[in-house]
Amino acid sequence: MSKAVYKRIMLKLSGQALEGVEGRGGIDFDTVGGFCDEVAEVTRMGVEIGMVIGGGNIFRGERGVETGLDRPTGDYMGMLATVINSLAVQASLEKRGVITRVMSAIEMPPVAERYIRRRATRHLDKGRVVIFGAGTGNPYFTTDTAAALRAKEINAEILMKATRVDGVYDADPKTHKNATRYEKLDYTEVLSRNLRVMDATAISLCRENNLPVLVFDLTQPGNLLKVIRGESIGTMVKGK
Repeated sequence: MSKAVYKRIMLKLSGQALEGVEGRGGIDFDTVGGFCDEVAEVTRMGVEIGMVIGGGNIFRGERGVETGLDRPTGDYMGMLATVINSLAVQASLEKRGVITRVMSAIEMPPVAERYIRRRATRHLDKGRVVIFGAGTGNPYFTTDTAAALRAKEINAEILMKATRVDGVYDADPKTHKNATRYEKLDYTEVLSRNLRVMDATAISLCRENNLPVLVFDLTQPGNLLKVIRGESIGTMVKGK
């Protein structure tokens, strides 16, 4: 087994990545299981994993605004959706023998621990996968920002954003056949070109704290293992 180049990572997973190839919303447990197989193998390599999962497969806060909900209420509903996804991934990981903790920014003792930074790092030190649910616990902040914040709090070496696209492009590759994929970018380029890596708040937080961000395609089996081994795939965003 090849050696891991990272000791501690933050893995950001979109809610849509749990839907499966059909993209019908909800949770496809075959898709979740395939992803968890790779996470389990990564943990056996000695890598400590923090994880933030979006809730877009169930509910998005901005969707609530479109239907008449006020933004804070919609965002809180989205936070609860992330906890549902976190519990699904936790169950799938523990079925594979991976000890996992879900920590929530909103208190809900029956299903998740309250997020406390020192407790989270202690779990990671013991080799447990820690899934951070409910975003930052505040409306108006995305799970991308939550991932960047938690990554710095737990001293992760890198933030890995797992998507359904193989990196960052200068245009939407689904609608522009000639779109060019970037191999490397710096934070300022991402912000000035308004590239859709993560939201501006998350990218700014990463830039201010010199946290590298790797965007890669989760749907290709083996990709997570490749990035852990340091293989050059996806798009790396970091300082010059």
